[in-house]
This record gives sequence, structure tokens and C-alpha cells, in this order.
Amino acid sequence: MRLLSVNLGSPRRVAYTSQPEGLTGIDKHPADGPVRVAAPGPRGTGASGLAGDAVCDTRFHGGDDQAVYAYAREELDAWERELGRPLANGVFGENLTTEGLDVSGALIGERWRIGGQVVLEVTSGRIPCQTFQGRLGERGWVRRFTRKGATGAYLRVIEPGEIRGGDPIEIVHRPDHGVTATMQFRAVTTERELLPRLLAAGDALHTDTLGQARAYVAEHGA
Repeated sequence: MRLLSVNLGSPRRVAYTSQPEGLTGIDKHPADGPVRVAAPGPRGTGASGLAGDAVCDTRFHGGDDQAVYAYAREELDAWERELGRPLANGVFGENLTTEGLDVSGALIGERWRIGGQVVLEVTSGRIPCQTFQGRLGERGWVRRFTRKGATGAYLRVIEPGEIRGGDPIEIVHRPDHGVTATMQFRAVTTERELLPRLLAAGDALHTDTLGQARAYVAEHGA
């Protein structure tokens, strides 16, 4: 398992985002050298966990629970075949493009060591938005991405440091609850009856998801 590329984006003004100033950092490209990774702070004030990477709409993106977004090269290759077009590393707005790692199937709370310093923890899958659809230029993309469920994974920073393309990835902790990034995604989008099952992941869950799961159980029971 290895990190193929670390992808960074600069602010760009586009017509397809709801960010008040029309800015997005979703257009990401591989960095040439090492990149510093650290917890950015709570959502709303904190942005990306990667130095030099832009998160423009901090209402919905960035912050400690979404400090880093990873997507597997294998999933990009599958989308290439389905869409009939090349997809470069970073095209989904992912910070990390990986190889040999089941990112969407990663467990909530699973921890990865990248290189010799950085440890990241899986918190959730990625919910597609209109900015993502506009970036890809694919009609009905939000629905299509949701239906497939190959979400990638958001991660929080447990141990900061530097990473770079080519670094090895090691899974240093794997919980035994069975709650994956894809299950979390399904529970908060199309299969809300799954929400009680997410509570097995406890505080490792994205804070918003934990709140949704607890509220569902309070209203409907487990």
C-alpha cells in the first residue's frame, strides 16, 4: 500500500459553486515535494489539513473531521472505464490518491501511518455536492456517485508531520465494529435505517454523523 500523490488546490472562481464568493479549491494537482499535514481546527474556522491546500467553503468542508480526503486509484480507474475518459490523480478533489488500499471500505476509526510521521484516522465517506458535479462536468453526477457508493474517505489528523508521493501506507489500527466509510455514507444519504448501527464506531465517527445517529435512535429506537 502506498501514497501515489499528495494533491493540493488553489482558490479558483467558478460558476458551479454555492460558495458566496464563487471560489473553490476542488481543482487539485499533485505536489512536487513534501507537504505538511496537521489538524486544521474545527469546521467553520479550520480548513484543509494540508499546507498549501485551499478549502474555500468552510461551511461544509474542511475542519478536523474532514482534514484530509483520500481516494483510491483503483476506484478512479473503474470510473475511467465507466465514463470513457482519463481521470488524473486529484480530479475528484482528493488530497491523497492511494494504491493498494480499500479506501471506501475502510473502517471508521481505522488508522493509517503514511511515511514515517503522519497518522490519520477515518471519520466518514464523502457526500457529493454541486461543486463536485460541476468540476467533473458529468450530468447527474451526484446521483450517479451516490448510487455507486465508492465514496473515498475523510480523515482526521492524529499525528502531524510531512508526507509525499511514494510514501508507504500502513494500517496501524483496525477496529472490529464493521462500520465502513461506505456504510456511513449510505446511512446519512439513502439508507437512514442504518444509522443506529453506526453507533458501534463511537466517537471515531464524524461529529455530525454521531449526532444524526443519536437523534435517530432517540426518535425511532435502535
